[in-house]
This record gives sequence, structure tokens and C-alpha cells, in this order.
Amino acid sequence: MKKHIAILLMIFSQILMGQNVLFNKVVKTHSNYDKIFYKINPELGNSEYLAELEVQGFSDDDPKVFGMIYKKAKEVGANAFSFQPFETIEEAGAQKFDPAHYKLNLYYVNPENFPKENNVVYFFASPYKTQNIALNNVNVVFEPRTFTKKTLNIGEVFSVSTKKLLGASIKLSGQENQPVQHYQFSAFSVNSNPYGTAGINLKSGDITRLERSYADFLSVVYQEFK
Repeated sequence: MKKHIAILLMIFSQILMGQNVLFNKVVKTHSNYDKIFYKINPELGNSEYLAELEVQGFSDDDPKVFGMIYKKAKEVGANAFSFQPFETIEEAGAQKFDPAHYKLNLYYVNPENFPKENNVVYFFASPYKTQNIALNNVNVVFEPRTFTKKTLNIGEVFSVSTKKLLGASIKLSGQENQPVQHYQFSAFSVNSNPYGTAGINLKSGDITRLERSYADFLSVVYQEFK
């Protein structure tokens, strides 16, 4: 009996601690096959409001959370989103972003009307560890779940290095009409080799290029710093 109670309590606690993505309201749906899902500023116009999503519960598994949101968005035909702050009761103004509880508005936008950020690069930190990254030979401290963005100058080389043994480095440069780019740094880790083979895998300061839809989501749930 005690064993059964413990199992039920464990399942119940997982339900409470799990993350839910729910529709608060659906105004309309849109038929489209767009795979994109970009962040927009709805005040700029050219967007058709579809629905509101609410995310309840925190998870540091960002790809999984994004997948849940993306799936819900595509149910109504959304290809764009914006952060919707909760209104505060005690005082005027909007509540600050809470990664454990937030809302997103969903829209449809004609792909030709998405704003462009040519020669802009976003750099996202690891969700787990503080890292020292060299951006154009300047040491920058990335706290977990933060990001910054830089503008590339045409004809100039911008270097990025994780500054670690076996770490990664890249060089970027501004070009005419170059679309926005997004990169994420992964923290150092030591893992056993898969399938029971001998040895370990060292992973130190990798730089991963991100697809824009996922990166736009991270720019909402991560905190920007200058």
C-alpha cells in the first residue's frame, strides 16, 4: 500500500511540476503551410490576430518547450507571435516576464511583411552555466539564459571565441542584405561514450547556429543584456 501511495504521489507531483501550453482563446484560424514562427511587434501592423497561448510551469528544456508552443501555434495556422504581459492589479503597468508563467499572442503575417534585421547577430548563452566569451577580442560574461545582439559592419571581420580548450571560434562579416543570424554557446561537459564503449566525450564551448524561429523564442524567455 505504501509503495502504491508513493507512486501516486510521484505521478501527481510530476503533473504539478510539468509544463502546460494551453489556448486561452482562439479568435480565428488561418490556413497555411508555413513552417516559420517568427517574433513580431504587433504595433507595426500587417498582422492578423489569431489566438492567445498561456505557458504554465518552468522547464529548462528549451527545445521541448518550443516544440509544444510551435505545435499549438500551427493548430490555428499561426506563423508569428509576440509576448503578452500580464496586467498587474496592485499598480499600473505590465508585469515583468516570468519564465514559469507567461502568455504569447499568435498571428498570421504574410511572409513578405516580416521585418528584416540585416547584418544583426544574436548570441545566446547556455541555459545552465556562466561563460566567458570573446566577442571581437573583448571578454563578455554570459550569465545563464541571457543573450545579446551585435551589428556587423560591412567589410569588417567580427571574431567569436569560447576561449576554452577544444573550444570553438567563428568569424563573421557584414555583407549587403545579409539576413539576421543566431548562435548559442553550449557549456563544457564531460559525458561517457554511448553504447557502453570505453572513454569519455569532452564537449567544450561549442557554438551552434540556430534556426530563426527557435532563436526568436529564446529571445523572449532569455534576458537581454547590452
